[in-house]
This record gives sequence, C-alpha cells and structure tokens, in this order.
Amino acid sequence: MGDLQIEMLHGKDQESQLLHHPDRVTVEGLIHQSLEAKEFSYCPYSNFRVGAALLAHDDRVFTGCNVENACNNLGVCAERNAIAKAVSEGRRSFKAIAIASDLHDQFISPCGGCRQFMREFGANWDVYLTKPDGSYIEMKVSELLPVSFGPEDLSMKKVVKIPNEY
Repeated sequence: MGDLQIEMLHGKDQESQLLHHPDRVTVEGLIHQSLEAKEFSYCPYSNFRVGAALLAHDDRVFTGCNVENACNNLGVCAERNAIAKAVSEGRRSFKAIAIASDLHDQFISPCGGCRQFMREFGANWDVYLTKPDGSYIEMKVSELLPVSFGPEDLSMKKVVKIPNEY
C-alpha cells in the first residue's frame, strides 16, 4: 500500500476499534467515513450518491459528497469536494482516498475529471474503489490515470519561441 500505514483488520467484533482507534486510520475506517459522507449527497437529478474520505499525510481525514446543480456542469464530485476542503485547510499531500456509492454490482470509480484532480497532488497515493458492503479494490492514482500530465510537466523544457502566424 505504498507509504500508507493502514492496518488491515477484519471482523464485526473489531469494528469499533477500527473506526475509533486514536493512533491509526484503517482502510475500513476510511471506507466507513466515505459511506457516511455519501449520506449527505445532494443529487436530486441523478439520484446517484457518492461520498469520499481523503486521508492527508498528517492523518487528518476530510470528507466530501457530490453536490449537483440544475446547470449540470456546475455540480461538484465528492472526490473534488473532499480535496478542495483539505486544500482550503492547508493540506497538499495525501495518503489515500476512499470512494463510496450505492452501486452493488461494481466498484465505484472516479470520473476522468476527478482522476486528473487527484493527479494534481501526486501519482503515487492510494485510491480505494468500494461497494456498499465495504469490499474494495486498491489502486494508485497512476493506475487510474496512466501517462498523466501533472504539475512537474510544466517545468519541462519548452520551445523557446512559438511563432504566432495566422
């Protein structure tokens, strides 16, 4: 799981320990928080609820949900909502994000815009694609968005003079 120090524990009897242990954030705890965030979704048009829980490097968790708008392109996805909340509170480095929805037959996957938004903050952090039962697939941002463009690409050597001929 990269540099993410998440302890993998399973079982109902360990649930309260997993979610509330002060010294660690678990995969299950992060997924649980994404499922809780989903409950706050505002999605009157699609009825497609999504929640996200983002783990910063200081172990603070930021949650987000999707917020739709009658003007479709003004809606905000849960992942971008959580990241924007973290950035607005001074965080720029992340360990993991868990994404939850109501899909039972497949794991939720972030849209292309969210993949690029996550990539802005690094390619090598964990993304947990979940189902409502808590099962998940772990991927890296780089796997979700291969051959990506990121901030470091802006400092690469460029053509010095670009002709502007019409």
